[in-house]
Order: sequence, then C-alpha cells, then structure tokens
Amino acid sequence: MSAIMLGVEDLDRAREFYVEGLGCEVEKDTRGFVALSMGDGAPQLALYEWDAAARDAGVPAEGSGFRGVSFHVNPDTRAAVDELVGKAVAAGGSVVREAAPADWGGYFAYFSDPDGYLWKVTTYGS
Repeated sequence: MSAIMLGVEDLDRAREFYVEGLGCEVEKDTRGFVALSMGDGAPQLALYEWDAAARDAGVPAEGSGFRGVSFHVNPDTRAAVDELVGKAVAAGGSVVREAAPADWGGYFAYFSDPDGYLWKVTTYGS
C-alpha cells in the first residue's frame, strides 16, 4: 500500500490537525486535496473533501458512525503513546479510549481525528 485517503468534512481543519497537531509534512496541497508524509516507511496520507471523494468513488456521500477501519501507530514506549494522544487532543481530536495496559501485555489508547477516524496508538515497550 502506498497511500491512505481520508474523506474529510473540512479540509483546512483536517490539514491543521495532521500538520500542526501531529507533525505530518505537506507534500502536495491543491484545491480540495492535500497529500501528507507521515515519515519514512509510512504510506502517504491523503486528505480529500468528503463529497468529492464520494463522487470520485461513485458512491453516495451520506454515512457516518464506525467505518470499519482504524489506523495504527506503534511507538516504542508508553510515554510516546501518551505524547501522541496528547498531541491529537491538543490539535482538536478526541480521546475514544484512555491509554491503559492491555491484557495482552501492551499499552494502548484510541483517539479520533476531527472527522471521526479512529487511530490506535499501541506499544509493547515500557
């Protein structure tokens, strides 16, 4: 996979969340579309206006709730999990599940971006 595209309601808000809040780098910024780098080895993240993305795919734009997908980030330490969730909240995201130890031995949390996309931040580190 080389890219992940997210349909967003407010492109400016989404750009600010991912660039200013989470530190992604803008690779391309055109009317209705922004391509972001999430770092070495990560797929490109594309932000596309919701209605335009639906038209592009040929599907209705209506729909909400759980989208059947979450994105995962795996830092090395618990402190890094907490830091990333904190950055997301400061940038306008919401905590969906507070960071806590997991039964399987790791440590994880979930946050959502301003459009409701779920991100899981998890580590096996200490």
